[in-house]
Amino acid sequence: MISAKCPTCGKSLTATIDPTALPFCSPRCKQIDLGRWLKEGYVVPGRPLDEDELDEAPAMDPDSDDE
Repeated sequence: MISAKCPTCGKSLTATIDPTALPFCSPRCKQIDLGRWLKEGYVVPGRPLDEDELDEAPAMDPDSDDE
């Protein structure tokens, strides 16, 4: 059996957990993690862009059919 822990609270995951909450132990822990992302508690590492690079970045058009 594979042993795993909830990334939010550290509780051991068992077969009795809500499968829709995976990889978390509960919907509550899932919501806590989402809140941390939305409040920028987590960040994806990378080098900051300069002002010039921000101006040159392509604008995202939600109506565009390009994929």
